[in-house]
Amino acid sequence: MDLDRQGWLPCLLGGAVFAVCMAGTTLPTPLYPLYQEKFGFSELTVTVVYAVYAFGVIGVLLLAGNASDAVGRRPVLLWGLGFAAASAVCFLSATGLGWLYSGRLLSGLSAGLFTGAATAYVMELAPYGGASRATFVATAANMGGLGCGPLLAGVLAQYAAWPLYLPFAVHLALVAGSGAVVLWLPETVRERRPLGTVRPQRPSLPPQVRAVFGPAAIASFAGFALFGVFTSVSPAFLARSLNLHDHAVSGLVVALAFFASTAGQLAVGRVGVGRSLPLGCAGLLAGLVLLAGALRWDLLSLVVLSAVVGGGGQGLSFRGALAAVAEASPADRRAAVISTLFVVAYAGISVPVIGVGVLTGPIGLEGAGLVFIACMAVLVSSAGVYLLRRQPQASHRTSG
Repeated sequence: MDLDRQGWLPCLLGGAVFAVCMAGTTLPTPLYPLYQEKFGFSELTVTVVYAVYAFGVIGVLLLAGNASDAVGRRPVLLWGLGFAAASAVCFLSATGLGWLYSGRLLSGLSAGLFTGAATAYVMELAPYGGASRATFVATAANMGGLGCGPLLAGVLAQYAAWPLYLPFAVHLALVAGSGAVVLWLPETVRERRPLGTVRPQRPSLPPQVRAVFGPAAIASFAGFALFGVFTSVSPAFLARSLNLHDHAVSGLVVALAFFASTAGQLAVGRVGVGRSLPLGCAGLLAGLVLLAGALRWDLLSLVVLSAVVGGGGQGLSFRGALAAVAEASPADRRAAVISTLFVVAYAGISVPVIGVGVLTGPIGLEGAGLVFIACMAVLVSSAGVYLLRRQPQASHRTSG
């Protein structure tokens, strides 16, 4: 048992570093109402500030999504931690809206470097034969870290001094510790190439990945779109429509969605990768319906249920998507292919979020949310039907 634990220690430490980086990307979520009061900007600006992060992620994934396949995992992760530290410094120095844009952009650059590289790194640090468990460690670190960010910031903002500063100071200390851990961990890329060999890449897929990538991308887009809108506008909805100004509760509601995603990922081992994708779409659809009810009747209980149910559906679909794509990818292209999947996912975060922000002015926050829900429900339903129709065809080909 001790040997087994020792064998898994590097993988778990890599996952912890992954979680620390991702926590920084959602740290400002429950603080946006405070920034609105301090700097006096609109709800559209909140969504744009949030989406700047996604544009940073997509830009890095396209320009350097395959960098860790060439130069190694550790150098890329150290650069990612450097951007995370710079983002925290921007928020600590914030005296106007420009600092928030800069902080979110740097946070996006950090996440862009981490998503493909850290996922591949955690899986490669696992003991032989532990691929399935390592996939869970990677995806749980990703979503668990995203959930810890708003929870940490919300609790500190509500119960400690300096609500707009202390969360980022704490995260800066965690980033410094993570850097030390990365320096201690071994490099997993054996044949490294110079940085000059890294070229901007168009989203492309090896032939053996294309069959599984379509449904994986559909599920990832829909799940991340739900998370994007939920995390960007739910604090404002809780404050304005439900008169709930407790930052800890606001952070907890957002965190529940990400923690439920982690639980959904854990359930993939029981339901199977093939079934997790259509079941995840069903969970996403149910979460959207609950969120529509919360917006229509101003009920906190439905907001919580939508976070739990929708988050669980996102976890089922996302881990199934990631496992299928990673398994089909050749080793020397794995980080690049995973990065391509995240490009699709983060497109889901950015575009619908800005759309909701644009619609908030003319039709209000609730109306904009309902329009988003209707669009996503169509997408999720179409994806679920496609996945269910594709599954028997895949089974037929396998049996044949």
